[in-house]
Amino acid sequence: MKMILAMVRKELVDAARDKRSVMAGLYYAIGTPLIMCAMFMVLIGQLSSPEDLNINIHNADKAPDLVRYLSNNGINHGEDEQAKKIILTISDDYAANMAKAKPAEVLLIADNSDEKLQKSIRRLERQLQTYSAEMGSIRLIARGINPRITQPLKINIEDQATPDSKGGMILGIAIFTMMYSVFISGMNLAIDTSAGERERNSLALLLSHPMSTRQLVIGKIIAVTCFALLGLILILLVSKVAYPFVPWQEIGFTVNITQDFMGLMFLVGIPVALMAATLQLYVSFMAKTFKEAQSYLTMVLFVPLALSMAASYNIAPDVLQWLPVSGQQQALMDFIKGREIPMMQLIVSSVATLVIAIGLAAGLEKSLKSEKVVFGL
Repeated sequence: MKMILAMVRKELVDAARDKRSVMAGLYYAIGTPLIMCAMFMVLIGQLSSPEDLNINIHNADKAPDLVRYLSNNGINHGEDEQAKKIILTISDDYAANMAKAKPAEVLLIADNSDEKLQKSIRRLERQLQTYSAEMGSIRLIARGINPRITQPLKINIEDQATPDSKGGMILGIAIFTMMYSVFISGMNLAIDTSAGERERNSLALLLSHPMSTRQLVIGKIIAVTCFALLGLILILLVSKVAYPFVPWQEIGFTVNITQDFMGLMFLVGIPVALMAATLQLYVSFMAKTFKEAQSYLTMVLFVPLALSMAASYNIAPDVLQWLPVSGQQQALMDFIKGREIPMMQLIVSSVATLVIAIGLAAGLEKSLKSEKVVFGL
């Protein structure tokens, strides 16, 4: 046990000396919640008070009521280049057709392939449809007909979602970033303590010390796991402080990162961190150079990333709820939405995570007994 603790101490001290490269992974844990909060604040601001939309209206004098209606809803006539990207052309016989209660034509000209314009186009279309419905109701009233006769079915929707459960949708994205921070935070240390040590010719020297290969492997796994959990703790603390500054109440959401959630997230993150550490060390030792290890890990980490995203956006088949990463994330999402935690899924996915970690650790121990791996031949 003393040899393992000495190995862990040695790895952590080396990591503290090389702050620039090893600490880079922890910057993700600190910066991601801040960036996400800034994005949510901008998005909520746009949803709660959308900016005025300027479009180019041809023959505006033919339909003053329509132009006034659009202006009251934040859509104005403009002559600049940006406004001319969306053109609304009012037909010459618009006023005559409206007076005769006939369909009056307007032509909307815009480039639907321009992603920046799509939101503005949809907004204009909605306002035109609303205006058309209002004019239709006025025509029916003028003829003594109740407009409700055109609505044979009245649909009432009762939303049973609570502000907390709505906020759970936002925290689902946050959980994804938290889960991914476990893999990112310790990655640089895993590469440095494996492929990096081999390039510095210190790996063979370590193996010559009076310690078993198993002790060396366990020591490295614990060190990388500590960094992974440190990243998780940092992202939880920063999220706890940052998320309350977002005006969630303006969209009817409540987002609370409670101590219970933080505790559950940390417990769930322990087996994930162990698997991440063993996976990164195994892949790094299989690579022959430091840069090669970085390339391999970038591709390998796409698997947990995909599993986490599938659970976040509910696009995964039911079988993924029993797998590592996706199973834990699904349980966390149920917890923050106030639902009952699927304990069986959580236990099975956590045990599967530990089994994978143990298997990778055993494979790593075996590989370090090969000269090809130790010397990168």
